[in-house]
Formats: sequence, C-alpha cells, structure tokens
Amino acid sequence: MGRKYLIGVFLLTLSMLLLGQAVSSGNEGRLLINPGDTKWEPANAGSESITLREDSKTGATELLAHYPAGYVFPAHWHDANERIILIEGQLALEEDGGKKLLNPGGYAYLPARQVQHLSCVSSIRFLVTGFVPPFASVAAIIARSFAVTPTEHCFV
Repeated sequence: MGRKYLIGVFLLTLSMLLLGQAVSSGNEGRLLINPGDTKWEPANAGSESITLREDSKTGATELLAHYPAGYVFPAHWHDANERIILIEGQLALEEDGGKKLLNPGGYAYLPARQVQHLSCVSSIRFLVTGFVPPFASVAAIIARSFAVTPTEHCFV
C-alpha cells in the first residue's frame, strides 16, 4: 500500500476521533496534531509514541505509537477497553492457541482485563485509544496477589 494511502487512513481516523470529541464537548477540547509537527517520545526497545490526548476524568489515553519489527509486547491487560487501528506494518494477536494478523487499515477491539499477547511481524505504526495506563502485566498481577514487587524482566 502506498504511503499516501496510509497517511490518509491515519488522518481520517484521527479526524473521526477528534470530531467525536468536539461534538460531545462543544468547542472545548478541540485538538489537531500532525505527527511531523510534534515530538515523538522514545521508549523501550526502539519504540516511540506521541500522546494525543488524555481524559482528565478517566485517565483514558489516545496515542500514536511505533514499534520495530520483532518487538514482542509483554503479556498484559488494561483496566479499560482498548481499540487499535493499524496504520502501517503487521501486528500478530495470539488467541485461542493461534495467531491472527492485523494488517494496515485493520481494527482490533481488545476488551478490558483480558490478557493480550501481541507481537510485531514488521515495523508497525498504530493508533491506540481508550486504554487507561499504566498497563497491568501478568507478572504485576501475580506479584500483587503475593504482595511482592515485580522486576522489569519478570513479565509472563
């Protein structure tokens, strides 16, 4: 797929999200962010993200993220439903003992408190909406059960 198409998908998606926010709250809270005009925040393993919006009442976050090929997300879940729109690349979601692939322009709805197993088949860029950070790793959940402090490398 062409780069212009992927940029178009991203801009259309972002426009729909922002329009929904503007309609629900009048003129307050309007927001326009172009990826090339803002600073990407580096994160672990070569990933980076731009926080688009945080809901001050619920803590729900919307962000644009980029992860390198081969990146495997630690098993985790969120307290809120999560929605992913893949802009470029290919993302694998493990479920029911198999993998399903999300392709550019694809949409994934991940229900709250269900453990997610995700990996990057290729370098990916996606829009994530609705989740409430920080994510809860399986290791952190187990650690809380036994009142111990998890370390960075003990994700399940």
